[in-house]
Amino acid sequence: EIAGPVPGDGLAVWWLGQSGFLLKYRQDCLLFDPYLSDSLTKKYAQTDKPHERMTAIPVAPGALAPISVITATHGHTDHLDAETLQALRAANPGAKLVFPEAIRPLAVERWGSSEGLVGLRDGEATTIGPMTLHAVPAAHEKLDRDAEGRCLYLGFVVHWGPWRIYHAGDTIPYEEQVATLRALAVDLALLPINGRKPERRVAGNLWGDEAARLAKAVHADLAIPCHYEMFSFNTESPALFEQTCRELKQGFAVPRCGQRVVLQHRRDSRKIMWTLAKA
Repeated sequence: EIAGPVPGDGLAVWWLGQSGFLLKYRQDCLLFDPYLSDSLTKKYAQTDKPHERMTAIPVAPGALAPISVITATHGHTDHLDAETLQALRAANPGAKLVFPEAIRPLAVERWGSSEGLVGLRDGEATTIGPMTLHAVPAAHEKLDRDAEGRCLYLGFVVHWGPWRIYHAGDTIPYEEQVATLRALAVDLALLPINGRKPERRVAGNLWGDEAARLAKAVHADLAIPCHYEMFSFNTESPALFEQTCRELKQGFAVPRCGQRVVLQHRRDSRKIMWTLAKA
């Protein structure tokens, strides 16, 4: 329950499907890239690229409150969804939406207001309450920039109390990625694993083994996969991610949609431990 306490000084993480995550630390809540509607299923229903849902919507967006911060790493609808965001804004009138500055007009349209918007360029950071969000580049599948040199796709590293959380957005490996993330001291990495296949006709992401290697390279204690089991035409099994994590001795958890993971810091080191709730 979002209203319930998190044990100790722990961080609760719920996977909400695709790249959506709800995080709670103490009394504050953060939403990464929520897609909690059927807008894409309806949009593509009569096309040659149907977006058929594989998992049900785990929670109505209007039921999620109180939320302090919501992110949209880029402008694709499964990350910046008007139906989801406007319901969230109505339920959380004080919430801030953090997004790439390069897509501000689209963010205003999808959010439904010019109020509460925080646009960032890569390398910039913003502090909202107890959270500091650092914007890092994302390559989906390239490091695309607008005419002013602003990244169209971002990831976010959130420094929040003792926690350092990386949400990759949609990305593949790129030069300087590891160095950038190491400097931000990530303990938890939330990484897409659906890979990239030209026949899908959409921009791709990390493969499962690449996600595991990235988590290991940046010294993340825990990696959680995402961006799979949402649309039947654009998914992969987490098996390769799990196998590679085991081979690398990389910590990982694979929650089902709607399932919660609770993280705790060990008292004697930076290392963390985690518990996966029953499905």
